[in-house]
Amino acid sequence: MRTAHVIRTPDQQLRIFVSSTLQELAAERRATQAAIQRLHLAPVMFELGARPHPPRELYRAYLDQSDVFVGVYWEKYGWIAPDEEVSGLEDEYNLCPPDLPRLLYVKSPATNREPKLTELLTRIRDDDRAAYKYFATAKELGRLVEADLATLLAERFDQSRVLLTADVLSDADRVAEPVRLPVSLTDLIGRDRDISAIGGMLASGTRLVTLIGPGGIGKSRLAIAAARAAASQFADGAVFVDLSAVHDPERVAHTIAQALGVRDTGDAPVLENLATALGDRRILLLLDNFEQVLDAAPMLTALLAEAPGMAAIVTSRSLLRVGAEQSYEVGPLAQDSSLNLFVERAKAAKPDFELTFDNAATIARVCAAVDGAPLAIELAAARIRVLSPADLLDRLDRRLSVLVGGSRDLPERQQTIRRTIEWSTQLLDDGQRQLLARLGVFEGGFTLEAAEFVGNAVAGDQDAGGDVLTDLTALVDNSLVGPHDSGERPGFSMQAIVREYAREQLEASGELGHVRDAHARYFIRLADRVESELKGERQREWMLRLGDERDNLRAAERFLLGGRDWDRAAHLAFKLYLYWWVAGLLGEVRTWMDEALDSGDELSDHTRAIALYFTRTIMFWKDPDGSVAADLTESAELFRRTSDPDGEGLTRISLALALLAGGKPDTERARDVMETSLSLFRGSGSLWGESMALVLLGRVALLQQAVPEARDHFEKSLAITRRTGDAVGQRIASYHLGWALLLLGDVDQARADFALSATLSAGLGHAEGVAYGIEGMVAVAALAGDVERAGRLAGAARALRERSGTHNGPMFTFHQKYLDQLVAAGRGEELDAAIAAGRGLTVEQAVAEALAEAEQD
Repeated sequence: MRTAHVIRTPDQQLRIFVSSTLQELAAERRATQAAIQRLHLAPVMFELGARPHPPRELYRAYLDQSDVFVGVYWEKYGWIAPDEEVSGLEDEYNLCPPDLPRLLYVKSPATNREPKLTELLTRIRDDDRAAYKYFATAKELGRLVEADLATLLAERFDQSRVLLTADVLSDADRVAEPVRLPVSLTDLIGRDRDISAIGGMLASGTRLVTLIGPGGIGKSRLAIAAARAAASQFADGAVFVDLSAVHDPERVAHTIAQALGVRDTGDAPVLENLATALGDRRILLLLDNFEQVLDAAPMLTALLAEAPGMAAIVTSRSLLRVGAEQSYEVGPLAQDSSLNLFVERAKAAKPDFELTFDNAATIARVCAAVDGAPLAIELAAARIRVLSPADLLDRLDRRLSVLVGGSRDLPERQQTIRRTIEWSTQLLDDGQRQLLARLGVFEGGFTLEAAEFVGNAVAGDQDAGGDVLTDLTALVDNSLVGPHDSGERPGFSMQAIVREYAREQLEASGELGHVRDAHARYFIRLADRVESELKGERQREWMLRLGDERDNLRAAERFLLGGRDWDRAAHLAFKLYLYWWVAGLLGEVRTWMDEALDSGDELSDHTRAIALYFTRTIMFWKDPDGSVAADLTESAELFRRTSDPDGEGLTRISLALALLAGGKPDTERARDVMETSLSLFRGSGSLWGESMALVLLGRVALLQQAVPEARDHFEKSLAITRRTGDAVGQRIASYHLGWALLLLGDVDQARADFALSATLSAGLGHAEGVAYGIEGMVAVAALAGDVERAGRLAGAARALRERSGTHNGPMFTFHQKYLDQLVAAGRGEELDAAIAAGRGLTVEQAVAEALAEAEQD
């Protein structure tokens, strides 16, 4: 942000200029104003009404005095004054100073957007100075504005010190952030009554609504729309839990935790962490595709009992048959809605398609032939590019009656949907049908690169890819595969029932095992490629991408473990260690490696080393009898025996942590272990490992009261991580350096390092790191006697740990003794009140408040 020529309000609040039309966005303006004020900022909002001329000089004056420009747009372009060419809305954007940060929010859907506003939004989208997001409700807008402004506040903190990039800070709101409801690119047709009925059930106190119906009937789309409409009834909004890639009922709790931002650290039962995270929150969960994990229904009811403010919408092909469940059957679309859907999808395939008097009756018969099922209608409409409505009806009439496949035991409507899928595939060529079957091995979604590798699996030429691209395009054109936004990479997915069909064809062909092996090989190759990238400048990019591939990584591991291929399973897990840790998934990796250790099979030395590492490292801080340290010692020796210095060095870090844990830390042995670790990393040239080893040597020095030595180690580590672009390493080093400096009396620099740690963690979406950084700021505030700030930040950190499932903080933070000093000084009641207030802060608010404190001096 700019620092020159900025006029402050008397209390030094930053000024946020808000531009929007007045009447149509009244609720959104209120939500934006509230979000700005929650961050203790000053909104600048015009409520001028009609004027004889646009107050251009007034706009310019206020914009020059503002720190951030926020634009909110929907359908109206705004009033154009006489003798003027643009509205006040566009004028405000045009007058925005070039260096002023711009946050733009566009409401959707917008069916009647005025052409001049469309032109303005097109220009704004092409402006690389502006952050541009969509929203659906005033509440969602408020959350977006609050999160984005918190990120900008982070940028204000001493830029010469933090050396952060905009990319690192751009999505700080991912920290412990639940998975919000997906936004569809197309309108939902013909479901208004269903949405109203489901909302009424929730409003009347029903806490478990199950939407039942066959695959392809539109349960997921309806559930998302109903949840979005009902979200305003829940203070904490609605969260989407995708179960399409989950086949083990035991994994449902972990998937819910993942959707809620609760980490699976492996040191406590996930259901217990979930109950703690939900607490007294008022929240709506949407659990999609529950039919394949029906045995998890009792777990869901147990969670509802533990979290009285929670309600759930479930989509399933079968009832859950548990107490408190109320079902809602999702039926076919009515005739007029079926017709509207067909026309919309036909236009997408053939833009010049029109519904006419001559073809209307034929199209209505097409919709009736597929029983008004939305997916079947979409598949049929996709063929309008090459078939006339009459030809389409003729082919459907002739083929649906004989295509039964493996669906004879299914309900009649589901048979129709599956026959329509079969009919669609009959119109493909052999290569396209083969590719569709092979793509069925993917979970969730897949990239073009992955599709090309797996699509060429049988031919053995995974780098060819030419025919795969052509065939994939045909599958997209025929609505059997759907494109979705994956940033810079083309992404694709299939509906659950289409994927089921594809896998059945793959299994029938005898290719299933071979193609699943190719799928696993692709992700092993990906892991090999990105191992070093995860430790450098592209770290954040690859963390996000691996997050997109999480379900496929799990599927690859499950295939390898199911085949008792322990070596490749361990290899894949170990290459991605840093990702599993930052993403909070070490608990899941531990279960994989436990399978190997408990198999009774003789494991190779390297595989056993990896398995011991993953199953013991997450327990280093709970080692009352020394068994964890003993097993980590064995792991380190096995890594040494197999000539893996980096594996040995990493294991020695965990061994040192185990030695330092407990009431009587063995600092001398820990120092020896870490000196060896440092030597190993330096010998292999691993700068990432060297930086981590230096941090642990600094921790040993802290425990030995050698604070200047500790500071030197931390500074060397921070210098390495800055040089390599390792944000995770910078977060760790700066946090520890903050404590050393605080102990040495350099409060200002300690404050700066804690703020850096919190900001970097926010950019990575690393909830535990954010908590550590905020806890460091707690100590700074407490040391200054600022009970209010210390308590608020302490409460926010505690709430974040509870909601993210990260409870091993006492091993790595020292702020509690500073709070204890405030209690001893007789300020306990004041502190307790501040802590209670701080628990209500969002992560973004807490980070913003911590960074604002860091900037004050």
